[in-house]
Amino acid sequence: MALYASHRYAAALVLAGMAIFTPANAGWFDGSPETTEVSDQTVLQIQQAVDDQRYLDASRMLNDALLKSDNDPRLLVLAGQVSLYRGQYDSALKSFKQIDENKAVHARAVEGEGLALSLLGRSDEAVKALQAAVAANPAAWRAWNALGTEYDRRHDWQDADAAYTRALSASGGSPLVFNNRGFSRLSQNRLEDATADFVAALDKKPDFVLARNNLRLAIAMKGDYQRAVSGAETANRAAILNNAGFVAMLHGDYSTAKDLLGQAMKAKGEYYAVAAANLEKTNGLATGPASQRGDANAAH
Repeated sequence: MALYASHRYAAALVLAGMAIFTPANAGWFDGSPETTEVSDQTVLQIQQAVDDQRYLDASRMLNDALLKSDNDPRLLVLAGQVSLYRGQYDSALKSFKQIDENKAVHARAVEGEGLALSLLGRSDEAVKALQAAVAANPAAWRAWNALGTEYDRRHDWQDADAAYTRALSASGGSPLVFNNRGFSRLSQNRLEDATADFVAALDKKPDFVLARNNLRLAIAMKGDYQRAVSGAETANRAAILNNAGFVAMLHGDYSTAKDLLGQAMKAKGEYYAVAAANLEKTNGLATGPASQRGDANAAH
């Protein structure tokens, strides 16, 4: 069965055309570059650019800094962070592991390792690293947030909720964490709690597309399909219609499911494999034996 896509926030923004120099190649433009110390102000400026999601600016400043000092552990932390956001998880992990024994940056390096391992799908290793990160720095909200995601994968709802609570406290109410906790609660069929979290995320960040799509999904799971898809922007309309159709199928509302999935395929403007698979499954459930229809309803 083709399920709707996971609606957690994936921090893998592509920085087109940018390359981060690592210590192995930082001196390519000068055979014997003079190493100079990078100022605290420069490091803070790069970190601020990363925190603000200005990844192109962060990449440019980081490249310049690495050309001056290719062995500053603070820069390797930043290089790892930017690699994470570029979706280069193996490269990020390598950067963090080079410095995880350095006391000055240990907590941040281990946190980065845990995030990279989680994104690489190496769950057991990720949990171990993330637990070490929050032990070293209880204010490491990104590590708490990632732990929540890992616990969700295990359906360890109690520990997941505790991790998200710590992440929200340490981050001052990050919309990312509200969204992820909302998705956790949605996975538990705690629809009202999930809705409240998605609304909180959007209060913090009105242009947070994933949180808005997740809110629509929660509304669909309550059975209000038309409200769930109403006013959807063109760029996301096909996926939103597909998700609502999938939920209608799970609810056993096959006529509505067919209509929504058909609309999704039209809205896509090209072949939409996920919606087509869901429509095929819906047709099979609608015409199949009662036991098969019962299985579909139980899946919700």
